[in-house]
Amino acid sequence: MSVDEAAGQANEDLLLAESLRWGVSRLSSRLRAEQPGRGRTLTRLAASVLANLRHSGALSPSDLATIEGLQVQSLTRVLNELEEQGHIRRTRSEVDARRQNIVLTQAGREALREHVRDGNAWLATALRETLSPAERGVLQIAAGLLEQVAQAPVAVETRSGPGQTPADAEGAAPAL
Repeated sequence: MSVDEAAGQANEDLLLAESLRWGVSRLSSRLRAEQPGRGRTLTRLAASVLANLRHSGALSPSDLATIEGLQVQSLTRVLNELEEQGHIRRTRSEVDARRQNIVLTQAGREALREHVRDGNAWLATALRETLSPAERGVLQIAAGLLEQVAQAPVAVETRSGPGQTPADAEGAAPAL
């Protein structure tokens, strides 16, 4: 691939990233609006912590903080609240007794399911009424691809300065 072709591909990738990010952001906003929840609602961070525990199983506070793009200290209040509500349980690591693991409880699973139920119902209806079966099939494939991308260990060097990791750069996500 020539330098010009590589530059053209990089530009196409940036345009795709911008388009995808815009679509995901708009959908995320709409889902938040469509899931008022019943009774006591979860904060975005609390819901994200519960969702990460549901998908990944037991995690240490430092692992959760890394996933959320936060410092461990920033999660302490949320973890304490979730524990008080019975949504999580802290256990000692079987590998290192000095470490804690955070485990999702059945009450946490139910709270998360309740939190996203209305949004999921709206999304299912919107997909069915807006897209053809073939288009929904493409979205099914795209959902798996998005999960792969979200797990990719790709560093964004353009955002971090000398001696700085991408996590140290300003903000958790690049500007639109």
